[in-house]
Amino acid sequence: MPEVFFNGPAGRLEGRYQPAKDPNAPIAVVLHPHPEFGGTMNNQIVYNLFYMFAKRGFSVLRFNSRGVGRSQGSFDHGVGELSDAAAALDWLQTLNKESPGVWIAGFSFGAWIGMQLLMRRPEVEGFISVAPPENLYDFAFLAPCPSSGLIIHGEKDRVAPPEAVQKLVDKLQQQKGITVEQKIVEGANHFFEDRIDPLIEECAEYLDRRREEIAQGGGR
Repeated sequence: MPEVFFNGPAGRLEGRYQPAKDPNAPIAVVLHPHPEFGGTMNNQIVYNLFYMFAKRGFSVLRFNSRGVGRSQGSFDHGVGELSDAAAALDWLQTLNKESPGVWIAGFSFGAWIGMQLLMRRPEVEGFISVAPPENLYDFAFLAPCPSSGLIIHGEKDRVAPPEAVQKLVDKLQQQKGITVEQKIVEGANHFFEDRIDPLIEECAEYLDRRREEIAQGGGR
């Protein structure tokens, strides 16, 4: 798992990159939770999502947004972090020019950033949003959402309460041309304490199924 540094809009960004053996492998970017509340690329959910993609043959990148760890710059309330995520995807695509597909995954604040990123990148074929905080951030930009994906959250989440996430899911499920699936992890709080294994199992099942559908010529 090589340590990498690449240029972002506010300076150097620190990441961890796991290249696939197949040069034609799909790629994935995993985005961390809120920096001002301890969110880094080494968050356990981010770490486990990273390895979930790596085990399935993806070239995958996780990284620290500006001001986190050894990444330069300072927190920018989401605007700069979205630019960082776009720069990360650009860097990953430059290394994997033959990649047939792009996935974005994010946890909490990272889910909000990730869903904004997929609006800008029509090549994204799927997303995984873990505990998107609909109650804390504006998700109105998803009009319409361009890609199918998974929204997964905890039954006992007090940071992003289930009823708030449900509003987002209901809105997206009304859109034509895409399919947004919802999973609720029983007994899980916002950080999925003691429930990370069930979370990753659900995400892996979804990813495997979607990749199979795409391989068979299914839609986005």
